[in-house]
Amino acid sequence: MWFSAPLAAQDAAPAAPMPTAEREADLLRQLREAESPQAAERVAGELRGLWSRSGSAAIDLLLRRGQDALEQGRPEEAAEHFTAAIDWAPDFAEPYVGRASAFYLTGRAGPAIDDLRQALVLNPDDWEALQGFAAILDEVGRPADALEVWRRVHDMHPQNPEAAAAVSRLAAETEGQTL
Repeated sequence: MWFSAPLAAQDAAPAAPMPTAEREADLLRQLREAESPQAAERVAGELRGLWSRSGSAAIDLLLRRGQDALEQGRPEEAAEHFTAAIDWAPDFAEPYVGRASAFYLTGRAGPAIDDLRQALVLNPDDWEALQGFAAILDEVGRPADALEVWRRVHDMHPQNPEAAAAVSRLAAETEGQTL
């Protein structure tokens, strides 16, 4: 019978894990409210871990291989791994972010922007994709647009030193300009 466990045992049972969407929302809130860079980095790491799981061991392996190739300075190889992950899981945002980095490192800003856009369609809360987009906007001479995106990153992740520095620099640079 469904009620056969003693009441005390039911109360002592561990809580069920929080559903992924709920956990993500909670972590995003914690990131916005983090009171120190260390606390923010811990939460950011949890979010990265959550976002790096596709639900498929094979796709996760392709993602990890792409990330490893990027870390080892092999962006062309990384792009191949990320492309394979995208081919098999086109609704998984992280391979797009990784491939955008690989494209950027090989001088292909246009395809990098396309991949960042797709990643943000799939995961609008990915501040790292937004950072990449902001950096490219800044690099191509669109400081007001870059500032707008960096402000969004800063709102999501106030302890992010890159975002704070970029907002400060770009706000000073664009002061007095019509936006």
